[in-house]
Amino acid sequence: MDIDGVFSGGGIKGLALIGAYQAIEEKGLRFKRVAGTSAGAIVAAFIAAGYTSSELKSIMEEMNIKKLLDSNSLIPIPFIKWFRIYYRLGMYKGAALENWIEGKLKARGIYTFADLPEKSLRVIASDLSNGRLLVLPDDLEKYGISPETFPVARAIRMSASLPYFFEPVKLRSLEGVSLVADGGILSNFPMWLFDRENIKKVRPVIGVKLSHNLIERPKHKVDNAIELYTALFQTMKDAHDSRYISRKHAKNIIFIPTEGVLTTEFELSKEKKSELIQMGKFQGETFLQKWTY
Repeated sequence: MDIDGVFSGGGIKGLALIGAYQAIEEKGLRFKRVAGTSAGAIVAAFIAAGYTSSELKSIMEEMNIKKLLDSNSLIPIPFIKWFRIYYRLGMYKGAALENWIEGKLKARGIYTFADLPEKSLRVIASDLSNGRLLVLPDDLEKYGISPETFPVARAIRMSASLPYFFEPVKLRSLEGVSLVADGGILSNFPMWLFDRENIKKVRPVIGVKLSHNLIERPKHKVDNAIELYTALFQTMKDAHDSRYISRKHAKNIIFIPTEGVLTTEFELSKEKKSELIQMGKFQGETFLQKWTY
């Protein structure tokens, strides 16, 4: 049976999304359209390109994630990274991440959005210059850019440019230059793209979210300035999507708790990567045992 799918952001924790994808595949469900934010955008793009869950698992388990962290090699002193954040707005450039994604997509004949079926892939990014949410490739026309000619890998890099970690991507258009960063700033779980109020769904929609469900989600602990910043960012990232999820009773969402793993913990061992994938598969299988459509 064909379904639509949505994948949330979560940095390195996105490995768990692959496990959920494996459970969905083994159930005999096939994704017709996919959407995602940040790490979820990467997984969604690979699914749209035709990668199976076993292929994604092999790619991610063997990948050296540190090679995607392309800091300026001319600045070897660690504390200089903070100056890079100030002047370049991120510790890492993000070009290596884009090149890696580009290579994997080209292996399946995917270069621009014209190489994909229409509306089969949409990802979320944040236009910091204009203060607005971007749905790519849909919103590119607002910038005078043809979606058909826009590289898919560039859109995924935009969606996954974690603030202060990766430099924002410069989107050049007739309006000038806009700085675009991680879509999780404005919508970390864009299930609203496929599942809207008072509109009949074309097919069932399953979302995969890297968090507790709404009932079990722990409260933010705020006892100092650092914890306050963390709570502020987490609230900003999740409040919009959480309100939507609460209205829908979360009956179509696979929740994957990933406590104990940081979003930017890129030095995970192969065993830890496998644990995250297996956790996602377990939660997916548990969900699908009782999911009705």
